[in-house]
Amino acid sequence: MNEPIVGIDLGTTNSEIAVVRDGQPQVFSINGEPILPSVVGLSPDGKLLVGQAARNQYVLAPERTIKSIKRKMGQDVTVDLGGREYRPQEISAMILRTLRDRAAQALARPVRKAVITVPAYFNDAQRQATREAGELAGLEVVRILNEPTAAALAYDLGRSKRRHVLVYDLGGGTFDVSIVLCERGVVEVLASHGDTRLGGDDFDELLLNAVCDRFAERHGIDLRADRVARARLLRSVEAAKRRLSDHPFATVEEEFIAEKNGQPLHVTEEFSRDEFEAMIQPWIDRTMVCVQKALVDAEIVGRMIDEVVLVGGATRTPRIGQLLTERLGRPAHREINPDLIVALGAALQGAIIAGEEVGAVLVDVTPHSLGVKVRDQMSMLEGLDTPFRFVPIIERNTPLPASRSEVFLTIVDRQKVVEVDVYQGEDEDVRRNHRVGRFLVEGLAPVPAGNPIVVQLDLNLDGMLRVSAREKATGLQKQITIQNALATFENTELEAARERLDDLWESSFGDGYAFDESNEAAEQEALPPAHERSTAAGLAATISGGGSDDHIGARETVQAHALLEKAERALERVLADDRADFERMMARVRTALADRQWTVLSAASNELADALFYLEDR
Repeated sequence: MNEPIVGIDLGTTNSEIAVVRDGQPQVFSINGEPILPSVVGLSPDGKLLVGQAARNQYVLAPERTIKSIKRKMGQDVTVDLGGREYRPQEISAMILRTLRDRAAQALARPVRKAVITVPAYFNDAQRQATREAGELAGLEVVRILNEPTAAALAYDLGRSKRRHVLVYDLGGGTFDVSIVLCERGVVEVLASHGDTRLGGDDFDELLLNAVCDRFAERHGIDLRADRVARARLLRSVEAAKRRLSDHPFATVEEEFIAEKNGQPLHVTEEFSRDEFEAMIQPWIDRTMVCVQKALVDAEIVGRMIDEVVLVGGATRTPRIGQLLTERLGRPAHREINPDLIVALGAALQGAIIAGEEVGAVLVDVTPHSLGVKVRDQMSMLEGLDTPFRFVPIIERNTPLPASRSEVFLTIVDRQKVVEVDVYQGEDEDVRRNHRVGRFLVEGLAPVPAGNPIVVQLDLNLDGMLRVSAREKATGLQKQITIQNALATFENTELEAARERLDDLWESSFGDGYAFDESNEAAEQEALPPAHERSTAAGLAATISGGGSDDHIGARETVQAHALLEKAERALERVLADDRADFERMMARVRTALADRQWTVLSAASNELADALFYLEDR
């Protein structure tokens, strides 16, 4: 085997490292997670903290922690860490060294060479600073690769048709858009535009300011003046922002955040997705200006774009995909995890440089949209014979597992019952789609029309769909579980196909499966040695359908859903004083499910299971 050349996405908020094994790019797991927060700190006893530990410390000791160092790369500045001044390259090298060491541990061999990605619009000073950071980390940087090129490579591998791809990359601290020409394995950036001071961090800041302004109006205290309180709030608004990507509402909560007249003060602020998207609209508009400039520089128009690829965690904001689809007439692709696609592409480039054979990136996605039937008020007013339409909640090509929710409103005063009718398909006319299940939510509050009902769909890797509907004002909830929600056959068609397959199998192999037991020992001998198998477990197979994390995710997802169902049934028995904590535990499990954070999900599930145990023991 050739010496491995790893691919590294050195990001503002998060960083990842990947390698190609057996023709497939895989992201290394860092303490059970594929993402390493780009945060560096010093513990109280002076020990270096990198990644999640440093990010956790930031809440309590922001003065000993450094975030978003990528924004300073290429500048002639220093930053203070524990009373000592460091250049941005040195801080970045700490992140790169952590990534390198974890990769070497998982591969059980030294890692010396790397492809490191940078934004396409990075200038020479910024690129040189990145190369220097790699060298400081003990890496030979064989290529500085543009991030959009890496992303396009991950999507383009194995295709030969000439295509124009627009790569929209909105990360934690930087934004760039590139027009890329892909043809027969060649990926060429035609034009790029961007903003080094625009990213998800700015969205967090807007949400944080909104929380602080509301708190100041109520209590006359500006939480931004307290570094620890600000850091705690920043963590909470980041979580709320992520939840708003998939759900219509999110709550920012922090207890004992301040004190007034000897009394503790808490923060509990709910935001809707519409409120949040209105806040960030000016920033999104700035990115759209860059999109237009890139098109002009590439000398093409929007209709000539064949594909739109989303990169960076901030692109999960639904409004971004909607605007790009409206302006370019093409759906925006995020089948490959937007947080990981650049590292995967960098690993592919490294493998190509090393002379390895590489295959196309594989993903596991939902092949059909899933949503609900709703009454179309306009059609009803016009007296049309189709008063219902289909509203998708989980869109086609969404990576699995998936969790999404949307809010719907009752249409008559004092409405006591709503029907949740779930369909699969792509047509706005619900009659042309396939019904997968339905149920009633009865006993709604006797309030005027417009009572919000939150409908949530949770779909796991096995195609099991859990549908829940909750009256937002009262918490009244009903749910069902639907097996094989992604099946492309009707039940009768599925049974007929199974019979045909059984007949074919019997005619080919006789009674039962033709398995030659003599091959079993040979197959075992072909496996790698035990120590090599154990080191392979250090890889997170983040390309769905390709590795162990998918199976872990499926198992954890099913267990977490069962736990949540049990918790929801027990919720009415929780004492009023404990209810908020109990609901926070449930919310933590749901958030970990939505973000596919399996280690976090395991810890959150254990915490909730313990609470249920003590509840049942009372």
